[in-house]
Amino acid sequence: MRTVENILITKTAKDLCLKANLKLREDILSALKAAREKERSLKSRHMLDAIIENAAIAKKKKLPICQDTGMVVAYLKVGQEVKVRGDIKKAVEKGIGQAYKEGYLRKSIVSGPLVRKNTGTNLPAIIYTDLAPGSRIDIRIAIKGFGCENASKTRMFKPMDTARAIEDFVVASVKEAGSRPCPPVYVGVGIGGTLDKAVSLSKQAIFRKVNGRSKVQHIASLEKGILKRINNLKIGVMGMGGKVTALGVSILTYPTHIAGLPVAVNISCHATRDARKVI
Repeated sequence: MRTVENILITKTAKDLCLKANLKLREDILSALKAAREKERSLKSRHMLDAIIENAAIAKKKKLPICQDTGMVVAYLKVGQEVKVRGDIKKAVEKGIGQAYKEGYLRKSIVSGPLVRKNTGTNLPAIIYTDLAPGSRIDIRIAIKGFGCENASKTRMFKPMDTARAIEDFVVASVKEAGSRPCPPVYVGVGIGGTLDKAVSLSKQAIFRKVNGRSKVQHIASLEKGILKRINNLKIGVMGMGGKVTALGVSILTYPTHIAGLPVAVNISCHATRDARKVI
């Protein structure tokens, strides 16, 4: 049985929070550069230049990629052969609090959805913990700004509804969102399970590299078709029009009940931010 001290978990959570907020994911940056080469709209190309330059400045000067430094969602996979000395969730939140204080990151969390009083710490975070085989702890920190979070959608489809109906729903969700989620976006889709499982899948879908595809053939086909239709909307970068509205579409699925077909759409902005470390 391996013992992990809380201090290591706190430091890891802090480092990942800072990394996610200050350094754009390499796959997202590469996709933005590829979009710049493909785009023909002068306005959208200008906006892509600004987005790419912004990411470079953020990395060099250790400044936030976006002023909305989001709500933190932490995903922990704890090995069954690991003994954590202390409360692991408290250790993660301590690290998050340190990152937001020492990094001078905007604190956006309110104490209650109706009270609306800022906590001043960007806490509490949302923390999901799963057990896994082995003696390691996998920690992933995701930063979710609410310009794009507010554009996300869920729908309980009927079990006889077709893949085309789901495709229509995803495309319509992006169309309705328009420029609000700061495109080019990365669209995560969760299909199956229960309502909450579908939402969880849609959020975790964007952890896959943006230029990847599902290993399941009919799901990969669905991803490709949705991406093509979204880009045919010509919303473009920051709503300026053009070829690139989405950088990618990623779908995760899960078995579901015979009477249901839950679907969730998680729209992530051009500053899709997360960082991961295994300790």
